[in-house]
Amino acid sequence: MRTFGVATIVWLLGTAWAAGQAGQKPQSGMLAEDVFTNVQVLKGIPVDQFMGTMGFFSASLGMNCTDCHVDESGGNWAKYADDNALKRTARRMMLMVSTINKTSFGGRQVVTCNTCHRGTRRPNVMPSLALLYSAPPPDEPGDPFEQAPGQPTADQVLDKYLNALGGAQRLAALSSVAATGKYQGFDDADKSDVEIFARSSGQRSTIIHTLTGDSTTTYDGRAGWIAAPDTEKPVSLLAITGQDLDGVKLEAELFFPARIKQALGKWRVGARMIIGDREVQPVQGTTAGGATATLCFDVESGLLVRLVRFSESPVGRLVSQIDYADYRDVSGVKMPFRWTVSWLDGRSTFELSGVQPNVPIDAAKFARPAVRR
Repeated sequence: MRTFGVATIVWLLGTAWAAGQAGQKPQSGMLAEDVFTNVQVLKGIPVDQFMGTMGFFSASLGMNCTDCHVDESGGNWAKYADDNALKRTARRMMLMVSTINKTSFGGRQVVTCNTCHRGTRRPNVMPSLALLYSAPPPDEPGDPFEQAPGQPTADQVLDKYLNALGGAQRLAALSSVAATGKYQGFDDADKSDVEIFARSSGQRSTIIHTLTGDSTTTYDGRAGWIAAPDTEKPVSLLAITGQDLDGVKLEAELFFPARIKQALGKWRVGARMIIGDREVQPVQGTTAGGATATLCFDVESGLLVRLVRFSESPVGRLVSQIDYADYRDVSGVKMPFRWTVSWLDGRSTFELSGVQPNVPIDAAKFARPAVRR
C-alpha cells in the first residue's frame, strides 16, 4: 500500500475498473459509478471518497481485498466486479445502518459498521471478560471537542509551538524545502527512495520511487492528485476532493507553520492526554470544508507530535493520523526527520536523510502528475 494521506483501495461492494473506461483516467469531479462497474449502493460520491469508504469497511471488519472478493481478484482488477455472498450481505448491511440512523437518530451518522463489528467479521454478542478487566485502552485523540475549562487558549499553545521550532522570524524566512530520504509501506519488505518538494505558498509534492514505478502525491495549492502505476492501483490518477483535499492542504501548510493560526478555524483546546509516554495538549480546528483536525503538542517541548484528521463518508469517518518524530535543526528551524502516516487500511514511514532549505524548485514539480500508460 503506497498511497500517502488518502486510503488505498480495499474492495468490498463488487467494484472494478470499468471495461469501457480502459485507457481513460478519472478526472476531478468524476463519481464512483463513472469509473467502476457494479456500483449499486455507493453511487453519487467522488472516486477518492468511494475508495476511502472501502478502507472503512476493511478496518471495521478486519478484512482485506480478497477476503471479500473472489480469489481471482488478487491478480485481475476486472474480477472485483464479480458478485458473491459477502458483497450482497454488505449492501444489505449498509441499507440497514442507514435505516437505523434515519429512523432512530434523525439521520445523524451515529451507527456505523464499526459500531458492531469493531475489527471482526462477525460481531461478538458476548461481553469479553478479558477486555473488561484489562488495562484501559490508550488515549486516541480525534473526536470533536469544545474548549475545555482550565486549559490555555489555542493562541498560547500555538505560540509555544512556533517558538519551539525556532521563532516566527526564522520560520517566516523559510520559503522552500527539497528533501530526500526513504519510504517504507506497511507491507513493504524494503525501503524505497523518496523525494519531497514544498513551497511556503502551500504547494507540495511527494515522489516515491518504487520498483514498479513512481507513486506521486501532489498538491498545487488548489488541487491535488495521487498517481500510481497500473500494476498497483486500478485508478492510475486519482483526484483528491472535498474534505480529503482540505487535509492534504493542511499537511502541506504544516511544512511551513509560520501561518498555522490561519490554517484552521474555530480553534479550541482540549484536556491533556497521554500519547506513548508523553503528555500532550490537543488543539483542534476546523477546515474550510468542515473537516476536523486535531494537533497534539508535547507539553514539555511544545513540538507537534501527532496530527489526526478525518473526513466524512456515507458509512463513517475516514481517519488519517501522522506521528512526527526526530526533530532536527535546519538553518535555525526545527523539522521532523521522521513521520509515520496511518490510515484505515495502511501505514507508511518516511525518514529524511537530507533537507535543503530555500532552494529554487521547478513549478513543474507541483503540476498534475503525468500517468504512464
